[in-house]
Amino acid sequence: MSRLIKRGPKSQGRHTPNLWPVWLVASIALILVGGAAYGLYQGADILLTANYAGRKPVDVQDIIKVTVTVLTLIGAVLAGLYAYRKQLLEEGASHRADATQLAERYAKAAEQLGHEQAAVRLAGVYSMARLADDWPEQRQVCIDVLCAYLRMPYETNPTEPGFKQGENEVRLTIIRSIRDRLQDPTSPTAWCMHHLDFTGATFDGGDFTGATFTHGSSANFSKAKFSDGTVGFRHAKVSGGEVDFSEADFSGGLVDFSFASFSDGRVDFSYARFSGSRFDFNYACFEGSNVSFRHAAISGGTFDFRGAHLSDGDVSFLGVDLSRGLVDFSHARFYGSTVEFSRADLHGGTLKLQHGHLNGGKVDFSHAKFSGATVDFSHMEFLDGTVGFSDADFSNGTVSFSHAAFFNGTVDFSDARVSSAAVDFTDVEVDDAAMVWGPFPEIPPNL
Repeated sequence: MSRLIKRGPKSQGRHTPNLWPVWLVASIALILVGGAAYGLYQGADILLTANYAGRKPVDVQDIIKVTVTVLTLIGAVLAGLYAYRKQLLEEGASHRADATQLAERYAKAAEQLGHEQAAVRLAGVYSMARLADDWPEQRQVCIDVLCAYLRMPYETNPTEPGFKQGENEVRLTIIRSIRDRLQDPTSPTAWCMHHLDFTGATFDGGDFTGATFTHGSSANFSKAKFSDGTVGFRHAKVSGGEVDFSEADFSGGLVDFSFASFSDGRVDFSYARFSGSRFDFNYACFEGSNVSFRHAAISGGTFDFRGAHLSDGDVSFLGVDLSRGLVDFSHARFYGSTVEFSRADLHGGTLKLQHGHLNGGKVDFSHAKFSGATVDFSHMEFLDGTVGFSDADFSNGTVSFSHAAFFNGTVDFSDARVSSAAVDFTDVEVDDAAMVWGPFPEIPPNL
């Protein structure tokens, strides 16, 4: 008996219902309809006879009419159920057709991306990006393919054997396609909640202007190589997301984060190598976010934080190795935030925090080594902030606090060591600030 009522083969399509055999369904339906008709006839007979007790017996035709009417209603309901089931089958077939079409589009776009002709590869880029818009279930897969293309070996020098004509335009088109889908997190085709993996990729340009990285998203540029060109993140928004440049190699060009906004997000340049590149964080806004250059090696180039606004954020240069180059926080505003240079080795180059404003924040140079470097705090205002140079070692460098003003803050030079270094306190204004002068002559408060 178990074999007689066994269902048909299980459907391989995810949208196809698992149906009973037709002969079995028809037999069961006839039995059920016959039983229902007999039951309805008997029930109607009993009911009508009871209602006409003591009167003329109920005509059999009346009983049949009632039975037929009820059966007609039941038939109408069953017909509706059948139509609904048929619609489900048709929708399942439509979904399978759509899935097949999407899979074919994916295969074609992937084939185009591997073509020898740059024009065909460009068509593949647009096809894959459009497919990601139309296929939310596999959107991350399409994004991964485009990112994987950028991770492939790329020769930027036209004189080298591996150079491909038109390859730069293909790669810039991929970046533009990604950028265009990172603009509006509320868009149904937005990629702002997805992951972008550019690990080890080579960049000689690219525009991510206005890109938005929200909670749960990330852009991984770790171990990437940046040479020449401009990689732009102007007006970008990192809100709970993460942009990772750890161990990246910057040997030229410009990385532009000017006017970017960071809130509860993270930008990581730890252990990166910089030689001749320029970083612009002009007028960027950091609120509760973190930017890390921990243990980075800076042998040239410029880090420009002029006019930046830091509120409860953290910019860390802990353990950084600076020789030549410039780190500039001029006119920056610090509110409850921290700029950390502890254990940094500054044996050249220039660090500027002049004309800035520190209110409740902290600039930490504890255990740092200054050898031939210039650190400029001139015209800086410290309000309830802390500047720490405890255990710092000054040799042959220059640290300037000229025209700086300290109000209710703390400056700590405890256990600092000075040999052949110039530390300038010309026209410093001290008003109710806690000063631990260490090796330096105490400057009395201004009355």
